[in-house]
Amino acid sequence: MAYTVENFPTKKALKAAVAAGEVESLRTFNPSGMFPVTQFGRDVIEGPQYPQPHRWYAEVVVEGGVVVKVTG
Repeated sequence: MAYTVENFPTKKALKAAVAAGEVESLRTFNPSGMFPVTQFGRDVIEGPQYPQPHRWYAEVVVEGGVVVKVTG
């Protein structure tokens, strides 16, 4: 699982950013640094970010380390 650079409070906000093409805020990262982040393919994004409790998860398609589509 990964986060996006912007700390989206809801999945709806993430979907709106994808629709608007906000590339810089949609870059993905793993806060622990222990696992590589998916650069191409499917991944799961969670939010909001720690220390807030996670309230949503989204299955996404990533291209070049950027979320390009929310599939679930």
